[in-house]
Amino acid sequence: MNFDRDEQQQLLSDSIERFLSREYGFEERRRILASESGTSSRVWQGLADLGLLGLSIPVEYGGFGGGADDLIGIMEHAGHALLAEPYLATVGLGARLVARAGNEAQKRALLPPVAEGRLRFALAQIEAGGRYDPADVHTRARRRAGGWVIEGEKRLVLHAQHASYLIVSARTAGAECDGEDIGLFLVDPRAAGVTQRAVGSIHGVRGADVALRGVEVDDRALIGSETGGLEALEEALDFATVLVCAEALGAIRYANEATLEHIKTRRQFGVPIGSFQVLQHRMVDMVIAYEQVKSLVYLAASKVDDGCDAGERKRVVSAAKIRTAEACRHVSQDAVQLHGGMGLTDELKISHAFRRLTMIGQAFGDIDHHLERFAVCSGD
Repeated sequence: MNFDRDEQQQLLSDSIERFLSREYGFEERRRILASESGTSSRVWQGLADLGLLGLSIPVEYGGFGGGADDLIGIMEHAGHALLAEPYLATVGLGARLVARAGNEAQKRALLPPVAEGRLRFALAQIEAGGRYDPADVHTRARRRAGGWVIEGEKRLVLHAQHASYLIVSARTAGAECDGEDIGLFLVDPRAAGVTQRAVGSIHGVRGADVALRGVEVDDRALIGSETGGLEALEEALDFATVLVCAEALGAIRYANEATLEHIKTRRQFGVPIGSFQVLQHRMVDMVIAYEQVKSLVYLAASKVDDGCDAGERKRVVSAAKIRTAEACRHVSQDAVQLHGGMGLTDELKISHAFRRLTMIGQAFGDIDHHLERFAVCSGD
């Protein structure tokens, strides 16, 4: 597989790398995460000015019409910098759903403001006991004159407190865990009946548990059909899974670079510890893990962009996520061990990379979930 970037992709990659090194260094990141909002409007607008928020939005709605392949380099740099802005929630999930399933009025109203940095999304689809199954939906949307009334609770809605709109999955008919009869709704997080309970995470990204009690929305809030939301949701989740695997690439690359530098300079028995053959072997294994993930991420991106059948897309995306989760665990743990006790201190970026890689391993499905899905899609 050819990993070479074309000239435009390389220029964009270089731009985001320079921007993040200048505006989102490690100490600046710590300051932003400690702030009241946990994000930076300046950094967000900078991403918009570089065109990164509109990269995957269709050209006719103010974007550049790119796909997952175009976003890999962006997400890798974001992972290297441990970016905690709502990029994945807004671009990889919210805008993707609107662009693929929304009507013309929704696309024209919502996508240009995303590209300009004026609108953010948060996806509310996880429910208590549902784990990683997007079909396990207990939240209900009941018809009323001219619209819907939504009742239910969603868990761990990342960046909910920053969102202009929540995209809520709700059952419009049928029984829980039924794959049919699921709709997607745009909900104003400030609407009557919506309450948020803030929840933290070990890697600094904030979220909320969201309760919806008699929340009224009109018919314009429905994205796509009232019963066909699951297919669109699964496609968007696979798209986002590829992006989070690409983010892992960046965090793994940083962990490898930092660990290599450490074992070159840390001395024991009068010599650098990097001269010990056993540590060299472990370092090589970490580099191999990076290359294996890279190969599968590019393959999965090609499947998402090519519009292959859903079964093939799910199979390849699950394969990429399985290998990524394994590499996240392997590299993060070895990096901390090779740094010694200092590897767990908050003052070192490697400890933050460890936390982020740990969370990526669980995002959008852990190893067990994707092994099961891979087997199903492979016919085993």
